[in-house]
Amino acid sequence: MNIHRVKFKDIEQVPYMQVRQNFKKDFFGTSPAPFIGRYGYPNVNIGVLSPQLEGDTSHYDSPRLWSQKALPIGTIASMRYGLVNSRTSWNVKDTRTRGKFLDVCQEVGMSSKAVEMEVNLKDQPQLQWRLEKEIIPFGPQGEVLRARVTSNPWVDSRVERVVSDTDLKAAPAVISLYQKGFEESFLNKLMSVGNVGLEENRKLVPTRWSITAVDDTVGKQLITEIKDFPIGEYQCFFGGGWGNYYLLLCFPEGWSYELFETYLANPVNPWSKQGLKYSTDYESYEGRKQYAEETAGGYYACRLPVLEKMKELKRQHSCLALRFITPEYNVPLGVWVCREATRKSTQEKPLTFGSQELLLKYAQEFIQRKFGFDISLLLNESKLLKEKKEQKKLGQFGSYVLETRE
Repeated sequence: MNIHRVKFKDIEQVPYMQVRQNFKKDFFGTSPAPFIGRYGYPNVNIGVLSPQLEGDTSHYDSPRLWSQKALPIGTIASMRYGLVNSRTSWNVKDTRTRGKFLDVCQEVGMSSKAVEMEVNLKDQPQLQWRLEKEIIPFGPQGEVLRARVTSNPWVDSRVERVVSDTDLKAAPAVISLYQKGFEESFLNKLMSVGNVGLEENRKLVPTRWSITAVDDTVGKQLITEIKDFPIGEYQCFFGGGWGNYYLLLCFPEGWSYELFETYLANPVNPWSKQGLKYSTDYESYEGRKQYAEETAGGYYACRLPVLEKMKELKRQHSCLALRFITPEYNVPLGVWVCREATRKSTQEKPLTFGSQELLLKYAQEFIQRKFGFDISLLLNESKLLKEKKEQKKLGQFGSYVLETRE
């Protein structure tokens, strides 16, 4: 069978979904999240998302909660496609113009709970169908004429300190809040509305970019920490959810990481003469210098839980992560799926092996039984495995020195 590498943008879109049309142009409601667009950058659309319901709707924007409650795809999609994006155009560098719609977006981005507000739109909001692989989807959009917050947002004092500290760079700000237990989706909202960083550098960041920026920023911090840990064992983790499953193969080596994303089903059958569709990216001990173009945000979202597990175990590994996307995943829900599905995998009890041969043999047999797929097609393409095979170990150099002296 031929293997064809694909990028996220090349994957076929799912069929059109039915979304209710009785959205109002004037309403009282609560907003759990802002949204910063990326098209037309630096002049983008900024907005607040609301299900046009009163009461706390924070659960409309909490992947961690969805994971804990094991909410199915249909439930999550119904919530998200019920969110109206009340928006207007804005320049990303204009973060100092006060008393306008930006204030509303920033307050929503800072609040730990959904913000109560009154919204007046120019027309009845309309659905502009555009599927994304990175962001969590939302529903119809409408140009905002007026929006005002009708009650005080609930802002955590720790967040308030970070936002008010205009001498604190964005990366340390994000890392400090992550270490205090704030959810990644909250951190990317905070970053996207320009609420963190040095005063002169603060600007709006498209939501799609802020998601990956948070995963990458926190991931790099964890990499520096796990590099001080002793080398671990040959281990294997498997688990997932929402039609996304991760097999994590851990080797007793210094840090390196590779991700393969394999599409086991699509609206167009991938098991055609065109061959298997997959994406892959890799980083060595020294890390990456360029964005992971093929697997995109999924690369960083998967890497984060892998690093979290290594920190928990206080062990350093080289990790080959294999993602399998099944027919169950029929609605794109955003890159959070990669992060939470990987976390579910790392929460399962690992299997430990005495050698690489035993680990790879088990992995091949397990995936063959589970999905009817031969992963040797991927293992043969793995840069991580090739590097392991070609790279000389310190012990080998020591043996060579002893032999030459004899």
